[in-house]
Amino acid sequence: MKNIPFLLVGIFFGIVMTKSEALSWYRIHEMFRFESFHMYGIIGTAVFIGAIGLQLMKRSGMKTLRGTFVEYKPMQLRLTRHILAGSVFGLGWGLIGACPGPMYILLGNGYWIAGLLVLSAILGTFAYGLIKDKLPH
Repeated sequence: MKNIPFLLVGIFFGIVMTKSEALSWYRIHEMFRFESFHMYGIIGTAVFIGAIGLQLMKRSGMKTLRGTFVEYKPMQLRLTRHILAGSVFGLGWGLIGACPGPMYILLGNGYWIAGLLVLSAILGTFAYGLIKDKLPH
């Protein structure tokens, strides 16, 4: 029963992503070709709402599930590392036409081929876990 709120938020997220066309391969490619503002508007709105939500949680003294106060500590910028990681993420996003959140929503919308994407993402995460200690961090 305690997971019901998370399920409801997930359903709401799926409806918003579907109705906003953020799942559309064509919309994503329009974004990467700088032909449309649509996806930039969605991403910008999400960042704006997230920033407001984070500030409200911090100012109200809200606690996390672990009992600590909500806080934000900016990560130290490492240009080479972040450019490389962003490029790999962007390349995958551009080629597949979906980032991690929408992959599950595509699956929920009945696009069963997205199951292959989810499986590939899980296997990629597992492979990273196996070799992460050998990578330069």
